[in-house]
Amino acid sequence: MKPPPEAIAALLDGTHADPFALLGPHEGPEGTFARAILHGAEEAEAYSLKGGKLGTMTRVESAVFEGKVRGKPKPIRYRCRGYGNEWWVTDPYSFGPVLGPMDDFLIAEGTHLRLFDKLGAHVIHHQGADGVHFAVWAPNARCVNLVGDFNGWNGAAHMMRRRVDIGVWEIFIPDIGAGTAYKYRITGPDGTVQPLKADPFAFASELRPKTASIVATPGKREWGDDAHRAHWASVDPRREAISIYEVHPGSWQRDDNGWFLTWDEMAARLIPYVTAMGFTHIEFLPVSEHPYDPSWGYQTTGLYAPSARFGDVEGFARFVDGAHRAGVGVLIDWVPAHFPVDEHGLARFDGTALYEHEDPRLGFHPDWNTAIYNFGRKEVRSFLVNNALFWAEQYHVDGLRVDAVASMLYRDYSRKADEWIPNAEGGRENWEAVDFMRATNRALYGSHAGVMTIAEESTSWPGVSHPAFDEGPRTALGFGFKWNMGFMHDTLQYMARDPIHRKYHHHEITFGLVYAFSENFVLPLSHDEVVHGKGTILGKMSGDDWQQFANLRAYYAMMWGYPGKKLLFMGQEFAQRREWSEERSLDWELLDAPAHRGVSDLICDLNRLYRTTPALHARDCEGEGFQWLISDDADNSVFAWLRMAPGEAPVAVIANMTPALHTAYRLPLPHDGTWAEVLNSDAEIYGGSGKGNMGQVTAADGAAHIVLPPLATIMLQFTG
Repeated sequence: MKPPPEAIAALLDGTHADPFALLGPHEGPEGTFARAILHGAEEAEAYSLKGGKLGTMTRVESAVFEGKVRGKPKPIRYRCRGYGNEWWVTDPYSFGPVLGPMDDFLIAEGTHLRLFDKLGAHVIHHQGADGVHFAVWAPNARCVNLVGDFNGWNGAAHMMRRRVDIGVWEIFIPDIGAGTAYKYRITGPDGTVQPLKADPFAFASELRPKTASIVATPGKREWGDDAHRAHWASVDPRREAISIYEVHPGSWQRDDNGWFLTWDEMAARLIPYVTAMGFTHIEFLPVSEHPYDPSWGYQTTGLYAPSARFGDVEGFARFVDGAHRAGVGVLIDWVPAHFPVDEHGLARFDGTALYEHEDPRLGFHPDWNTAIYNFGRKEVRSFLVNNALFWAEQYHVDGLRVDAVASMLYRDYSRKADEWIPNAEGGRENWEAVDFMRATNRALYGSHAGVMTIAEESTSWPGVSHPAFDEGPRTALGFGFKWNMGFMHDTLQYMARDPIHRKYHHHEITFGLVYAFSENFVLPLSHDEVVHGKGTILGKMSGDDWQQFANLRAYYAMMWGYPGKKLLFMGQEFAQRREWSEERSLDWELLDAPAHRGVSDLICDLNRLYRTTPALHARDCEGEGFQWLISDDADNSVFAWLRMAPGEAPVAVIANMTPALHTAYRLPLPHDGTWAEVLNSDAEIYGGSGKGNMGQVTAADGAAHIVLPPLATIMLQFTG
């Protein structure tokens, strides 16, 4: 039966909502009948993929060809001739769907945990042909067309098949492969054609300012990191040494032309550096594709694509593999809190508020001028949960640091009274976001042994790093760790004070130890403390240049002796003097100056001591690993505590936060005998004055009289 003229017109215009009903081979009472759109052809013959001729096609209108073909419906190739040329076209409308009923069921339910294997662009072999399968969720679209360099970006060329029950559109395009650039041309429910959209599940993207998605295979085929992954799967990370080096991949170093290093170049430089410095993990600011460099990756448009700034996607996998082989973990910042409204991205993806909320009181971030995911929509939550699983599976990342958790937890975050909508109980909690984070952590920890999640959460939300068991409190989010923002704020505020005034603010050090074991904490001196006019960590220290360096060394040593895992942003390990900018490399020439080299050597030694001394790390998150020795000597601004682990030699950490030298300071100690001075931030090798205890002290009658260097932290380990 010949379709009505308006149907043919819709096919040629690329606006037909069900192209597979009219195009391709179909079985009828008189045998198999095929119809195809073959632009530029004057004649066409149908062949099987194996080369057997199936029939001759007749042009019936413009580029539309029809004809009977032998056999049952199956994939067809057309031999086309026109205007003195000959070419072959494999008909995408002659192939059956790739997604199956189980995919439909799980996608509809929002419980599909392999979406990244189904949606997006996948190079596959299907029904005898090599090609790429494309699938995208756009439930409110009238039609979705695939455009790309393979069809001249012709919006009418490839209309996709709609799976009505789940709102997913799919098509298999034969004879194309990796490296193909593409986007989706989506017609909204009101007939408005949207700006061309990048694929939400794209595994690669063009380099900005271009925005097309690129067909790619994520990860790499062969890995050599079994030993690394097996180790972390076998231990409790709370009881392991974790010292994180936070890196912005675009500005740690640059090449000779001032351009970004590729992942391979970065691996050759960064991995040996981190290994030599003794850090256990690298944490990258977001590596996902993003259009705007000054966003540092926190406004991502391609959650599934490592940024093209640093080379091919396999390059990132090679970096992770290389780091793992060297014994270094890789964490990445992950941003489910918001997304930018660039027209090629997720904003009003199918002409409706699909990934975001329609109401700006729920769906707009005033701080960043970005959209907020609709966490209560099962498909959106599934998209994000799958992304977390994707990085762990395809790129073997050791964990995710989840950005801006507080902004997700509260409906009134950064909002005035009339700018937010209470929840069903009338409160400010965003329970949909809570359920999303709980689901993400359950999925990750339930399927990837050894993975860890870390929350940047700046409020006192109860149970951020408590297990998200169904029978437990609803507020428990299930993260492995939480950034201790209180430690960062209070201690930096203290170190900025003139030492003569510190005795009046003694609590700024002691208060944090009241709640130090309420969560599994990471102590963060992150990028947020060295941008937007905040200066540097060195610049936050009080006093003249010598005192600033002494304060900084004392502060770092105290931090490494303080309960909690450690995090330092790049450049602060050698006391960067200029505020960080994403536009330039760090000031590596500073390492030629003795004071800066001294800080670098101190961090190296602190990491070594921390990693090799269980008393300093094995009970970082548990109260049994900490005991005050001196908490009330505000007049001298001295703090002393004991770090312990079962069966291990304890370590006393003593900090003197004034320039006064104490030559016989009485320090209570739990064991009489020898205590070795295993670290002294005032040592001459670090740039200090060289005052100390000549390598050890002796405790008798429950105390030792020790030398306390000025503006310094020392550590004493019991040796018997």
